[in-house]
Amino acid sequence: MDKFIDIDGVKLHYRVSGAGQPFILMHGWGCNVDTVASIERVAAESHEVYNIDFPGFGQSDEPAECWGVERYTRLVEEFARRLGLDSPVLAGHSFGGRVGLLMASRTPVGKLVLIDAAGVKPRRSLRYYLKVYSFKAMKAVCRLLLPKKKAQELIEARRKRSASADYAAASPRMRSILSRVVNEDLCHVMPSIKAPTLLIWGENDTATPLRDARRMERLIPDAGLVSFPGCGHYSFLDNPGQFAAVLRSFLKS
Repeated sequence: MDKFIDIDGVKLHYRVSGAGQPFILMHGWGCNVDTVASIERVAAESHEVYNIDFPGFGQSDEPAECWGVERYTRLVEEFARRLGLDSPVLAGHSFGGRVGLLMASRTPVGKLVLIDAAGVKPRRSLRYYLKVYSFKAMKAVCRLLLPKKKAQELIEARRKRSASADYAAASPRMRSILSRVVNEDLCHVMPSIKAPTLLIWGENDTATPLRDARRMERLIPDAGLVSFPGCGHYSFLDNPGQFAAVLRSFLKS
């Protein structure tokens, strides 16, 4: 069932299915409730699932400001409070994992499921920094020497050639948010997580590499890692059968 709720002026879309202990499901960047529908179906066998469209995605409003992980987390915490979802299970894929990590570090939750989750600051090569700073220099030169409209055209053309698909597809505000959240390192909050935590990963994940999962497993006190060979950043889609079996087992344990 599709529903909407207004939280601090943001219209939030979510979908409810199943019955039992509350289960909050959070998708990754550039996705929506439909992307994680297969996870919703498995969890709904034993739980009441609240599958959320983050602000800026799906049918939810775009934030009015440049949000960070803290602001997204406060929204989900308020969502749980408004709906009376006590000690929910949290499950987050990719960006949703960031919110799950921060929320679980300071809010009582039943369990935490991290699926190819972000939260460890990416390792950056020298080539990456050269690319970033050359782009910043190019923007400064264009704005200094060219008319405003022409400068913006050249900057946008360069951005489309060099930016990630997520960045290129985003609106200007969501680009600012992506640039902010991708560099937020949450390793410092991981030791504060008390809930039993399941890490599910694709061994070929290049967006959030398996080494990130191993670091999370070391830092989160009650964490266990299951990885799938031959799977990438969407391990729940690459190997749905095994994923479902692992998730069912964790939820019933």
